[in-house]
Amino acid sequence: MPELDKHDSPLPTTTVKWRFPSVHPEGRKFAVGAAAITAFAFLLHLKLIAWLLVGLTIWVAAFFRDPIRTTPRGDRLIVAPADGLVTLITRVPPPRELAGPDMLEDGEFTRVSIFMSVFDVHINRAPISGRIRRIAYVPGKFINADLDKASEDNERQHLLIESSNGVRIGFTQIAGLVARRILDVYLPAGTGPQVLLGQRAVAGETIIGEIGVDPGRTGISQ
Repeated sequence: MPELDKHDSPLPTTTVKWRFPSVHPEGRKFAVGAAAITAFAFLLHLKLIAWLLVGLTIWVAAFFRDPIRTTPRGDRLIVAPADGLVTLITRVPPPRELAGPDMLEDGEFTRVSIFMSVFDVHINRAPISGRIRRIAYVPGKFINADLDKASEDNERQHLLIESSNGVRIGFTQIAGLVARRILDVYLPAGTGPQVLLGQRAVAGETIIGEIGVDPGRTGISQ
């Protein structure tokens, strides 16, 4: 067996075990409320309705699930802030709420859009570590989130994070119809997407870009 070089390190020996995801504190009140209504329906012997409510209670708890994620380390890595389907990769100017001095510079940015269905985890995570420089809430409509105009017409919240090395990343949470949402991430200049259209993104784990790197990645759906 070859000896390890001093710069090498053995593989970790910790055993990773699966567990049920916890429910986010914000969602516990909804899950408890649904469970209480379900119990009341059983007390009234409304069995059909009660069993339907059991399914509803399970869905509510699953909707607010907060699974553990393993985030790759790297100061230049930009990770997906949301679970869902990569539905759009395009070049656009920054949203006006994030444009200006000490925010996103003028010019075009690569925008990666991730669509969250009602079955996806709805806990969002920051795409990079850093300091939040701006939060801008914009009231709006609740049209179908997979429509292009949802990015401009729907209720949304813009956030700007600045990393320790001064790079600013903007992203937008966009509300949709029946809790469906889109999350847009604006990659900085010189950074190309490392995800493809139709790819599934996992919040906190999928690398969607590396600052200053444009891999020009292509692929096919199969």
